[in-house]
This record gives sequence, structure tokens and C-alpha cells, in this order.
Amino acid sequence: MTRVYDKNGKMIPVTLVEAGPCVVTKIISKEKEGYNAIQIGFGKAKRISKPLAGQIKKLGRFKYMKEFIVADPNAYKIGQIIDVSAFSQGDIVKVSGISKAKGYAGGMKRHGFRGGPASHGQKHSSRERGSVGPRFPEHVVKGVKMPGRMGGARISARGLAVMEVAKENNLLAIKGAIPGRRDSLVEISAK
Repeated sequence: MTRVYDKNGKMIPVTLVEAGPCVVTKIISKEKEGYNAIQIGFGKAKRISKPLAGQIKKLGRFKYMKEFIVADPNAYKIGQIIDVSAFSQGDIVKVSGISKAKGYAGGMKRHGFRGGPASHGQKHSSRERGSVGPRFPEHVVKGVKMPGRMGGARISARGLAVMEVAKENNLLAIKGAIPGRRDSLVEISAK
């Protein structure tokens, strides 16, 4: 993260994202596969499987490949490059990625429980989550907020504004924080 200043001199926190260049590697049509989509590749890979190498033989080796559903796949061509020029300053985008994994966490940290009272006979229960469930089913009902692994899930941040576009470096300055750790892969879509 870094910061930029608007024309009034107000500081705005932004996240710098390297957005592309991505290459269209496959066009999926409704007539053949049953849905309209495109497959794009990003990043350089050292090794890929032989079937995948045969599929994208002249386009290069990509570390990441992902399908995106589109309304009209005929608007794209195999080998077409998608880069930051698809965005402009002021666009509202949605950024999706895998959030930071925080390991095993208790109920207070994971779900924001406040724990038990600090007096009136409470002993060793200051950080416990409290009651787990009703008496009747005699087992823990699915979905009860319990301790467990925290983070490491797919998160989407919506309504983020593009503050600056640097076409020479393929960089986007997106207002605010985005999900994921540094150098992780995120998906940016216009919303």
C-alpha cells in the first residue's frame, strides 16, 4: 500500500496492483461447451503439463489460467492482450482474492465474542465462547460459531475506486485495502 494526493491535497490510501498483461488463451462458446466464456493466462511459468502446452503452444507458458464468463465471446480473439488500458481513473471495481490465513483462532478473535464476566465466581472462563447449543438435539448444530481456522477464504471487496492508471508499468492504484497478502493473485472486475 501507498498513498496518493487528490487535487485538493487530501491524502488517499491506495493499493498498487500489477494488472496484466493477460493473454486470451481459449474462447469457449455456448454451441460447443454450453456456456460463453474466455480463458486468460497471466505470469510466466517455468514448466507446464504437456496437454496444456499443446493447447496454448504459440502463446507462451502461463503460471495462472482462469476462465471468465462473458456475454459475447466473439468479441475476443485468441492471443488478444488484456491490460490496464481496460480501466480508467474513477472506475468502480470489485477485487476478489484469498484473504490472509491467520491459523487456528479462538471464539473471541475469530467471531468477536466478549467472553465471560470478570467476577462473581467465574474462574478460567474469561475468554470462553459461552453456550454451544440447545439441549434437545444433543449435538452441536451445524453453523455454530466455534474456534477454528481463521482466514484463508475467498473474499470480495466491492465498490473500490481506481485512483490512477500507469499504462507503462501495468499498474493500477486502487483506493483502500484489497484482500490477500503481498504478491498474491487477485481478480479485478468492473462493477
